[in-house]
Amino acid sequence: MNARLNAYLLAVLALTRREIIRFLRQRNRVIGALATPLFFWFFIGSGVGRSFSANQGGTASYLHYFFPGTLLLIILFTAIFSTISIIEDRREGFLQGVLVSPIPRSAFVLAKLLGGTILSLLQCVLIYALAVAVGGLPFALGALCLFLSTLLVLGVGLTALGYLIAWPLDSTQGFHALMNLVLMPLWFLSGALFPIAGSAGWLQKIAAADPLTYGLALLRTALEWGSPLPLGSPDPGFAAIVTVLFALVATAVCVVLTNKVTVRHP
Repeated sequence: MNARLNAYLLAVLALTRREIIRFLRQRNRVIGALATPLFFWFFIGSGVGRSFSANQGGTASYLHYFFPGTLLLIILFTAIFSTISIIEDRREGFLQGVLVSPIPRSAFVLAKLLGGTILSLLQCVLIYALAVAVGGLPFALGALCLFLSTLLVLGVGLTALGYLIAWPLDSTQGFHALMNLVLMPLWFLSGALFPIAGSAGWLQKIAAADPLTYGLALLRTALEWGSPLPLGSPDPGFAAIVTVLFALVATAVCVVLTNKVTVRHP
């Protein structure tokens, strides 16, 4: 039993290391995952922030409001760029080699999810540390623990969601099309860009069904430690339950899907 467990863990670690190294060596993906959300934060925040009323603080207040959504977008972009490698692995024959190897297929799934999660975690922690260093965010140990745990769970959930989209596809063009159709609307409807409480009733119902709404609420709780959340934000305890369930269910579906599908050739 110990030998099999050690072999399983070794396979997961080796595949995870491969994912991280592969991602970091492709600078365009690193730039796309990190720089694009920051550009979104600065340019959209500077423009849309002018529409905030004077008593809300204008642009500065909106940039502060948009910051948790920017971190969520970094996680989302990292999940996209890390799971698109599934399509490339299938074309290169690496995926087929892993699937017919003696290691359980769940090791491949776990490695993909860990790789994407670790990469998104490192990038978000870097941005968080810079924000704390310049005095833009308060620092507290409880806030840091909640922040890291939320990033971890969201990283697993979003990478698993990207995995589910990439797994049945053979082209990167199809992946990007579905990404724009599924993943980006999830981010827009989470309340990252604007408070959902003041929107139309049907939009609020859709946002309530969006799992990212609850993950974003946890990020806001950690980043605005001790401050009241925006009106209509979910209860942090309920948000934590939904976010964890989202990650667990998405991961379980990834494992089931990978175990059921036969080996495909490019």
